[in-house]
Formats: sequence, C-alpha cells, structure tokens
Amino acid sequence: MTASVDIEGGAGSLALFQEGVADLYETLLVPILFEPYASEMAIVAERSKPGSVLEVAAGTGALTRALRTRLDPATEIVATDLSQAMIDVGASSLTLSRTHWMHADAQDLPFAPSMFDLVVCQFGIMFFPDKLRAYGEAKRVLRSGGRFLFSTWDSIEANDFARCVDECLGSLFPSDPPDFFRRLPYSYFDPDPIKAQLTSAGFDAVSCDRVALTSVAATARDVAAAFCQGTPLKGEIERRAPEERMSEIVVQVAERVESRYGARPCGGMSALIVAGRAP
Repeated sequence: MTASVDIEGGAGSLALFQEGVADLYETLLVPILFEPYASEMAIVAERSKPGSVLEVAAGTGALTRALRTRLDPATEIVATDLSQAMIDVGASSLTLSRTHWMHADAQDLPFAPSMFDLVVCQFGIMFFPDKLRAYGEAKRVLRSGGRFLFSTWDSIEANDFARCVDECLGSLFPSDPPDFFRRLPYSYFDPDPIKAQLTSAGFDAVSCDRVALTSVAATARDVAAAFCQGTPLKGEIERRAPEERMSEIVVQVAERVESRYGARPCGGMSALIVAGRAP
C-alpha cells in the first residue's frame, strides 16, 4: 500500500517496494498484520452491497482478496497502487474476472466522477502527503450515497509487535533510532481530526471505530523479517548499518520478540476503521 511522502516521492523511494520487499511484504507481513483486518473490512463493505469498488493503495491485495471472497461475484473491483512491484505480486495472486489492477495515485485518480459505489483503503491513508486531497478524490469518484471506507493503525503503543520491533531497534541504534513507524504508519490515530477532515472533504455520516484484534506469527523470526525487511524500515536500517548486518539485526529483533511473545508469537494489535458517505 504505497502512497506517502517517502513512498510516492520518487523513483528512489519507490525502490523500497521493489520485488524483494514486495515479496516479503506479501508472504510475511500480510498474514501477520493485514489479513485479519481485511476480513473485518470486507464484512463492513458487504453491508452496502456495492456494484463497483475502487481500492486505493491496495499493496499486494490483502483486502482485494477478502473483498473478492465476500462480495457478490458480479461486483467490479479495481485495485490500484503506485508501486508496480506490489501490483505485480497482487495481480498474480488474484486473477478472477471482474477484478482489475492498475497503477494510480490516490491523490490524483484517473477516473471520471461518480464511477464507484465504494472506495476502500486498508492501511494506506497514513502515508498520503495530502489527506484532504485524497479524501476529495475519493468523494469525486463516488456516486451519491456511495461509501468511503478505510483503516488506519492505532498508536504504536497499542500494537505489540510493532512496538517491540521499534524498541529493539531503538536500543540497537540509540543515537539515531529509526523513526519510520512513529513517523508514518502509526502516526494517524486520533479520531477527532480524522472525522473533522472527512467532514471537511464533504462526507457525512462519518464513523470511526477502534477495532482490537490478535496477531499470530509462525515464528519470532517471521515477525522480525516482516517488519525489518518487508517494509520501508529496511531502508532506514540499511542507512544506519552495513547491508551485511541485516541478518544479525533480524536475529536480535527476533530474540526480543520471542522473549516477550513466545516462540509462536501472539500479540495484540489495534486499528481504526473509518467510514463516510458521499451526499
């Protein structure tokens, strides 16, 4: 789910989500973090019985697959992202009819007004440099009465695995701790400004519900590799340490995760599921 100052900002930033990172993101991070919330969001999406869905910052398609499973087979789904590597991984995992993949910027959508019944975004909103512009684009492409549905992570303190990884890296780089988590994915969690921004963009009936779920991983190393090598955190680590140290760092992070959450780690996670209606 690629759409941020760091991720949308240029070819060098997009390189963070090239093939190797996208593959790890899909194989490790998606099962640990995204699939549980994708199921929750698909349940909410189904209630409005949309005939057409646009997904922005779709990443490798965790939510896309959940929607395809849950929604009426006749529903058209267009999944978009800025990273071609993410699209390539996602498109290969979901090739059903009425499901389309394309490159698109959530802040400048290449669609005519009033094309969709539902616009969705799972854990991408936090990265948008201009959220109001992205919200305005979502409203523009929605039909009257259409719904905008997205999720955003709660604070890092409410997300066990992310907090543990963040604290471990802070201890490994005390003079210059990586701040990717707090700067971007776990930075947009206050319901009041979120609802105010959606209202300002023209949505009504805005809701913002905190949803706590459990994250389970096969091994502590999976957690460490998912966060350290399957996200832009990889670049922040490599800027602070020689590339050959990554394996050592993953081992140290895995040891910290296992000491807290066990050999088959199980931790709490929390997110906000936000919805608004286009008048």
